[in-house]
This record gives sequence, structure tokens and C-alpha cells, in this order.
Amino acid sequence: MKEQLSWKVGGQQGEGIESTGEIFSTTLNRMGYHLYSYRHFSSRIKGGHTNNNVRISAREVRAVSDNINILVAFDQQTIDLNAHELVSGGIIIADSKFNPTKDESLDIQLVSIPFTETAKELGSQLMKNMVAIGASARLMNLEMQPFRDMIYTMFIRKGEQIVDSNNEALKEGYELMDSAMADISGDFEMVPSEQEERLFLIGNDAISFGALNAGVRFMAAYPITPASEIMEYMIENLPKVGGTVIQTEDEISAVTMAIGSNYAGARSFTSSAGPGLSLMMESIGLSGMTETPLVIIDTMRGGPSTGLPTKQEQSDLMQMIYGTHGDIPKVVLAPSDVEDAFYTTIEAFNIAEYYQVPVILLSDLQMSLGKQSSRPFDLSSVEINRGKTITEDLERDEAEYFERYSDEEDGISNRPIPGVKGGIHHVTGVEHSTTGTPNESADNRQVQMDKRMRKLKDFTMDEPFKAKGNVESELLVISFLSVNGVVQEAAERLDADITTISLKQIHPFPIDALRPYLDGAGEILVIEQNYSGQLNSVLKMNYHGHDRIKSHVKYDGTPFKPNEIETHMSSILKIKEVL
Repeated sequence: MKEQLSWKVGGQQGEGIESTGEIFSTTLNRMGYHLYSYRHFSSRIKGGHTNNNVRISAREVRAVSDNINILVAFDQQTIDLNAHELVSGGIIIADSKFNPTKDESLDIQLVSIPFTETAKELGSQLMKNMVAIGASARLMNLEMQPFRDMIYTMFIRKGEQIVDSNNEALKEGYELMDSAMADISGDFEMVPSEQEERLFLIGNDAISFGALNAGVRFMAAYPITPASEIMEYMIENLPKVGGTVIQTEDEISAVTMAIGSNYAGARSFTSSAGPGLSLMMESIGLSGMTETPLVIIDTMRGGPSTGLPTKQEQSDLMQMIYGTHGDIPKVVLAPSDVEDAFYTTIEAFNIAEYYQVPVILLSDLQMSLGKQSSRPFDLSSVEINRGKTITEDLERDEAEYFERYSDEEDGISNRPIPGVKGGIHHVTGVEHSTTGTPNESADNRQVQMDKRMRKLKDFTMDEPFKAKGNVESELLVISFLSVNGVVQEAAERLDADITTISLKQIHPFPIDALRPYLDGAGEILVIEQNYSGQLNSVLKMNYHGHDRIKSHVKYDGTPFKPNEIETHMSSILKIKEVL
């Protein structure tokens, strides 16, 4: 029996590849296995190769697998493009419809099963995915009842007949594979699972649920990959708590609506990807200048321009930190994993409102859309902190404007929301006095700029990063977002003195908290997914030891695999031994 294996299904986009992976993996999650998935898909509605790679394990996994054990192919292109990833002795389960062939130089097995023909005989070729799932279940010697339960959950709304037909397709696939088992060698059976209840979700859902629990009541957004699922989730769920979602005509409208709603006192946000964030930059400056709380979710993808809209990259970092014109206080955060995305989203809203600043919460395509197992969220730990927000009437002379931008020691002024008696003040993007009225004098400019920037002078989250290992190490590896899990697995494979840091607070850079780890490291390696090594550059801007800092990047649109990072870490450690 295997502790873990990797299963991949592939075919043409629009023929049910995603639903095949969804049904198969969700069932395994219900059975108690740990899962981590990666979707390869094209930036088009239909056509083009797509696949869904699911890593199944008896213990926690937070990265794609180095190789695959089982490949389910709905066309020959899937075999041609993916067969080389199969381990020696791995197996292809292919639809006999296209007369599948394999490269004879590869040490792999090929089993042909009539997915489409069987589905047609049962009434609809749409059920070919269920035949494939049944075949996969038999190969892995999995029980059928969890799959039947999943079919019931998914299709009962369409009627008992649809449920029965899909169950029959599942059974036929199982039996067809059973008949072929005598000719199959190798072990594809998983060890029993822990039977613990886990969530199985994409990062966008974790972020969305975090926003709901943070008290959000308004979202404005424009659809864009890979952020659209956040808006879709909120459209379905925000009205349940009295909230509203508006799909705007563009990202400029979205961010300004979010700013206006936050100014009115409702926790609000928007989400987008790199191109949309470029359009928002002027308005982010407005949030900083008017000291209006704002949360923006940036789900990074391959750029520039339209770039690789459905592929993995982490290349928005410099834009998120330095994109706005002029200087404003701003916070940039990056959840360490999907589970942490829920909690960090809540923290983002608290920070935005407490410090009255824009907060950008980063994700990347793999974290946003890669579905994975997570422990259930601890809702009892949720706390909402609105800082110096004033929601009750003030006992003061209403003839005078309220000093909304008073020069406080901590830089944070009291913030009455519109309608509060005694809280009337002026708001403008022009430099202004303590009451908000335009004032461009040199003295006032100095006071107000110092006041705004003072807010985050000593800002550090309670947990600006997650560290595994010792403060002093032979090799310190720093990463963020979906690369974290890959780095951690690679480090665990090596019998070496390696410390890993999953960076959560990107800006302001938490150099004081990081310094002991940086000073104690023999070598420092920053691993990220962009061409220019943006996080590496940010580290060098804040830390002096440039001769010990190395960069390792990937920018081909695919996630890192653990063996890629393991190999690079080994090369650094061996080079150091030689020196």
C-alpha cells in the first residue's frame, strides 16, 4: 500500500475534465485523505489541453508531486503531453475511443477502457467521466459507497434518474477495470486514511469566507482570472448576511466604490489580478491620502499585459509595494497557505481599519485556484477591531468642522463615519489641514505627511512570518504564498541544517523580526516565481549581507515541484562544502 500517489486526468477543455477531478478528489477528501491539486487550463472557454493533477496522501501535503502514478486520458494529446511525468511502472487509463498509444521507450502501462462507448450505452456520453472515476477507484481499491454518496450530493437536484444513471456508469467503470486487473502490475492501493474531517477548498474560497467573517458587507469587482471566484462566492453568500455585491464596468469603478463604501462605514473590498491592480493605483493613493480603510485582494498571474492569465506567477510584488505615485502608508500581506488565507484576510480588514490605510492581500494563481485540504477554521478565534472609528454622536460644537486629520502621536486620528452628529469634516485628495480643507502650505504638508507615514513606522504583525528550523542555520530559505509548501517539503527531504521562512508581512518589511535568522544563516536563498527576483530585491533593500543572499526563480507558468527546489538546495550546500 502507498502512503501517497498522484492522479492526473486530462483532455480537451470543455469536456468535463474539471468535473472529473472535482468529483474524484472531493470524494477522497470526504474519505479523510490529504489532497493538493493543480489545474492546468488554457485562457479560452472551450478547446485546448487541460488537466487536473491531484496529489493524494495519508499525511499533510502542500505541494504538487514530483511525478504522477496514474494518468487518466480522454485523448491522445493528454498521453503525448503528460506520459513522461509517470513514474516507472505508472499507468495510463485511456478512453478506447481514440485508439490510445504510448511511447514504448517509457516504462509505463497502458489500459484501454471504453469510457465514451459505455457512457453512450447508458444514455449520455457526458457520463464518461463517471466511468473513468469508477475505473480509477477500482485500480486504487477504493470503496464505492463514498463515490455513490458524492454522486447523490451532486446530482439529486436533477432527479433520481440522473443519480441512478451516474451510479451505473460508476459501477461499469469499476467492473471494466476489474476485468483488466490481471494484466496490471504494481501497487496503486492507498493506505487507510485517518478519517478526520477536513475542508477541501481553493484559496479564493478561504479568502472569501474570511471576508464574510471579518464583517464585510459590500464588494465591488470586475471579473478577471484568477480572482473571479471571490466575486462569485460573495454574490452567492454576501446577501445572506445583508450585504451587496456590484459587478462594475471596470477596476477603477470597483476600487473607488470600495473606498466610498468604507468611508460610509461599511467594511468593503475589491479583488482583481495584476492588470486590474495597475488600473487601481491612483485610487489606492486616494485611500492613503484620505486615510480611508481599503482592502484589495491581488491574485497574481503571469504577466505582463494579458500575459499568462491562467498560469502561475508571483510578479506583482514591486507594483504592490511601490506602484502608487507619492508616498502613502500601505500594508502588503501574503498568507502562508490556504488555511492561513482565512485568518490573514480577517487580519487585513482589522489592519486597514485600525491604521486607516490601504491593505493589499496577495495570492497567486496556484493558491487562488489550487484546491487542497485544510483543517476546519476556528471561528471562535475571530476578532474584529475597528480602531478609532466613531459610530455614535459627538457632544461638540457643530458649527466647527471636526478635526478628522488631527496630528496624533501615533499618526491615527479619530474617524467619524458620515451621519455622526458633530463629526462633519471635509474630504479631498488634495493635501489638507486637520479638518480636511485643502491646504498646500509647506508647513502643513510637512505635518500631514509625517502624521500619515508615522502610522506604520513600527508596524509588525504578531506573526510576520512562519519559521521552521533554528535561528542559526547553514541555509536559510525564504519564500511566500504557494511556494512555501514546496520549499518546506524539499527542506524536509534533505538531511541538512536548513531553516525555512514563509513570509507573511511583505511591506513594511519586517527586518527587525527577521534579522536574527538572517544574521545566523550561513547562506540565504530566496525562492520565488518571477523573472527578476522581486522578493530577493526587497530583502537586499533592507539587509546588508548581499554576498550571502542568492536567488532562485521560475517563470514558465508552472508551479515549482519539490524535487526542483531540493536539487537547488543541494547544489548550494555542496558548493559551500567545497568552499
